[in-house]
Amino acid sequence: MSTDPSDHRLAVVGGGVMGTNIAALAIGHGVPVVLVDVSEELLAQAEETIAFKLRHAQLMGRLPADRTPAKLLTSLSTADTADATTVIEAVTEIADTKAEVIGEVSRIVRPGTLLISNTSCIPIDELASAAARAEELVGVHFMNPAYMITMVEVIRGPRTSDATMTAVNHLLETLGRTGLVVNDAPGFVINQLLHPLINSAARLVQDGVAPVEVVDGLLEGCLGHATGPLRTADLIGLDNLVDSLNVLYERTGDTACRPCDHLLDLVDAGKFGRKTGEGFYDYRKLAS
Repeated sequence: MSTDPSDHRLAVVGGGVMGTNIAALAIGHGVPVVLVDVSEELLAQAEETIAFKLRHAQLMGRLPADRTPAKLLTSLSTADTADATTVIEAVTEIADTKAEVIGEVSRIVRPGTLLISNTSCIPIDELASAAARAEELVGVHFMNPAYMITMVEVIRGPRTSDATMTAVNHLLETLGRTGLVVNDAPGFVINQLLHPLINSAARLVQDGVAPVEVVDGLLEGCLGHATGPLRTADLIGLDNLVDSLNVLYERTGDTACRPCDHLLDLVDAGKFGRKTGEGFYDYRKLAS
């Protein structure tokens, strides 16, 4: 199996934050991408976002200089995933939605096609039950922004085959990413640690213990957290964070994962973080 980018054809289903991140990463490494979403409007927005992320990656020197960026095609139909060598599911963090996409594409693509879920919390074996060939599904938890962060969490489900693990390692090598393999569990490693921390930080703000900037400042200055948990939450997207916390709470019963009222209030107000311009921080004020 080759790590030559011309031997890979990637399909990404879902043009949101992570779908556009992954598409930009692949295109910048010379791997062509078909991006599938549900409307022309969403696809047009995604194309603009991917172009912006590619420029950012190039300016930051995060793309290989010896590779020509590949082409991006967009589609409203999962039928256009049929010729992909890898399909990445990157839709919203709702188990039924992800399972529906995985089931649909697994019946379209050829046997042996690598199937990846970019789920941040839902167990891989739970999603594999929807696939035509459960052994071909593996989890890859790309971090945001995927074109900047070279480490990824690879989740091997109990039914994931050795051939699938070999294929995902080759893809990640082509994309310049290093994968650390973990066993299947709700939230895996990163989000079993990170999401309850963010929820606790939000609860401290809710309870008036400290304002947002102070909570983040202490985590950054005293514990070495790169951006602070609440600024990280804004980058993840507070709507996505609440969905993931709900997944963790439902599957573990850990009350630390039940979204606090302050988080829920921000989401109800449409304040999802960076992508809407306001979350824990008001990015429109910061930009002015």
